[in-house]
Amino acid sequence: MEKRELSVNTRLVIDWEKAGEEYVYAIIELKVALRSRTGYDAIAERIAKFSEVVSVRLISGDHDLSLTVRGKSMKDVAFFVAEKIATLEQVQGTVTHFVLRTYKQDGDILFEKERSERLPVSP
Repeated sequence: MEKRELSVNTRLVIDWEKAGEEYVYAIIELKVALRSRTGYDAIAERIAKFSEVVSVRLISGDHDLSLTVRGKSMKDVAFFVAEKIATLEQVQGTVTHFVLRTYKQDGDILFEKERSERLPVSP
Protein backbone atom coordinates (compact mmCIF):
# COMPACT_ATOMS: atom_id res chain seq x y z
CA MET A 1 0.00 0.00 0.00
CA GLU A 2 1.35 3.42 -0.99
CA LYS A 3 1.50 6.12 1.65
CA ARG A 4 0.69 9.65 0.63
CA GLU A 5 1.05 12.74 2.71
CA LEU A 6 -1.65 15.31 2.47
CA SER A 7 -0.41 18.85 2.46
CA VAL A 8 -2.54 21.71 3.58
CA ASN A 9 -1.85 25.05 1.98
CA THR A 10 -1.97 27.66 4.70
CA ARG A 11 -1.07 31.29 4.55
CA LEU A 12 -0.08 33.54 7.39
CA VAL A 13 -1.20 37.16 7.19
CA ILE A 14 0.55 39.42 9.68
CA ASP A 15 -0.59 42.90 10.60
CA TRP A 16 2.90 44.26 11.27
CA GLU A 17 1.57 47.42 12.89
CA LYS A 18 -0.35 45.42 15.49
CA ALA A 19 2.66 43.15 15.95
CA GLY A 20 4.77 46.19 16.83
CA GLU A 21 6.92 46.10 13.70
CA GLU A 22 5.97 48.57 11.04
CA TYR A 23 7.22 48.38 7.48
CA VAL A 24 6.89 50.72 4.55
CA TYR A 25 6.07 49.25 1.15
CA ALA A 26 6.63 50.90 -2.20
CA ILE A 27 5.93 49.97 -5.79
CA ILE A 28 8.84 50.94 -8.01
CA GLU A 29 8.39 51.12 -11.78
CA LEU A 30 11.55 50.75 -13.84
CA LYS A 31 12.42 51.73 -17.39
CA VAL A 32 15.11 49.30 -18.55
CA ALA A 33 17.59 49.40 -21.44
CA LEU A 34 18.26 45.85 -22.57
CA ARG A 35 21.79 44.75 -23.32
CA SER A 36 22.50 42.77 -26.45
CA ARG A 37 21.83 39.07 -25.95
CA THR A 38 20.17 39.51 -22.58
CA GLY A 39 16.51 40.11 -21.98
CA TYR A 40 14.43 41.20 -19.04
CA ASP A 41 15.10 37.93 -17.21
CA ALA A 42 18.74 38.85 -16.49
CA ILE A 43 18.01 42.23 -14.89
CA ALA A 44 14.95 40.85 -13.06
CA GLU A 45 17.03 38.01 -11.61
CA ARG A 46 19.68 40.46 -10.42
CA ILE A 47 17.13 42.77 -8.79
CA ALA A 48 15.27 39.84 -7.17
CA LYS A 49 18.39 39.01 -5.12
CA PHE A 50 18.10 42.18 -3.03
CA SER A 51 16.55 41.38 0.35
CA GLU A 52 14.42 44.55 0.22
CA VAL A 53 12.63 43.33 -2.92
CA VAL A 54 9.39 41.46 -2.25
CA SER A 55 8.37 40.94 -5.89
CA VAL A 56 9.56 41.64 -9.42
CA ARG A 57 7.15 41.67 -12.37
CA LEU A 58 7.49 42.31 -16.09
CA ILE A 59 4.72 44.73 -17.00
CA SER A 60 3.22 46.37 -20.08
CA GLY A 61 2.84 50.11 -20.53
CA ASP A 62 5.26 52.97 -20.05
CA HIS A 63 7.61 50.96 -17.81
CA ASP A 64 9.19 47.54 -18.09
CA LEU A 65 9.46 46.17 -14.56
CA SER A 66 7.45 46.65 -11.39
CA LEU A 67 9.04 45.97 -8.00
CA THR A 68 7.43 45.76 -4.60
CA VAL A 69 9.96 46.84 -1.99
CA ARG A 70 9.85 46.71 1.82
CA GLY A 71 11.82 48.92 4.22
CA LYS A 72 11.73 50.21 7.78
CA SER A 73 10.96 53.76 6.64
CA MET A 74 10.30 55.87 3.55
CA LYS A 75 13.87 57.12 3.84
CA ASP A 76 15.22 53.54 3.80
CA VAL A 77 13.21 52.73 0.67
CA ALA A 78 14.29 55.97 -1.01
CA PHE A 79 17.98 55.24 -0.28
CA PHE A 80 17.57 51.67 -1.53
CA VAL A 81 16.14 52.91 -4.83
CA ALA A 82 18.75 55.67 -5.20
CA GLU A 83 21.78 53.58 -4.22
CA LYS A 84 21.00 50.05 -5.41
CA ILE A 85 18.37 50.22 -8.16
CA ALA A 86 18.89 53.53 -9.97
CA THR A 87 22.65 52.91 -10.17
CA LEU A 88 22.24 49.67 -12.15
CA GLU A 89 23.58 50.17 -15.66
CA GLN A 90 20.42 48.93 -17.39
CA VAL A 91 18.02 51.09 -15.37
CA GLN A 92 17.12 54.24 -17.30
CA GLY A 93 14.54 55.63 -14.89
CA THR A 94 12.47 54.90 -11.83
CA VAL A 95 9.10 56.00 -10.45
CA THR A 96 8.35 55.29 -6.79
CA HIS A 97 4.84 54.94 -5.38
CA PHE A 98 4.63 54.50 -1.60
CA VAL A 99 1.85 52.21 -0.38
CA LEU A 100 -0.24 54.19 2.09
CA ARG A 101 -2.69 51.45 3.02
CA THR A 102 -3.47 47.94 1.81
CA TYR A 103 -7.14 46.97 1.73
CA LYS A 104 -6.88 43.55 0.13
CA GLN A 105 -3.93 41.26 -0.48
CA ASP A 106 -3.78 37.74 -1.87
CA GLY A 107 -7.56 37.45 -1.59
CA ASP A 108 -7.68 38.50 2.06
CA ILE A 109 -9.56 41.65 3.05
CA LEU A 110 -7.36 43.52 5.49
CA PHE A 111 -9.50 46.27 6.96
CA GLU A 112 -11.99 46.15 9.74
CA LYS A 113 -15.29 47.98 9.75
CA GLU A 114 -15.30 50.90 12.12
CA ARG A 115 -17.14 50.22 15.30
CA SER A 116 -19.61 52.74 16.58
CA GLU A 117 -18.62 54.32 19.88
CA ARG A 118 -22.27 54.92 20.73
CA LEU A 119 -23.85 52.86 23.45
CA PRO A 120 -26.84 50.75 22.46
CA VAL A 121 -30.11 52.21 23.67
CA SER A 122 -33.38 50.33 23.96
CA PRO A 123 -36.81 51.99 24.35
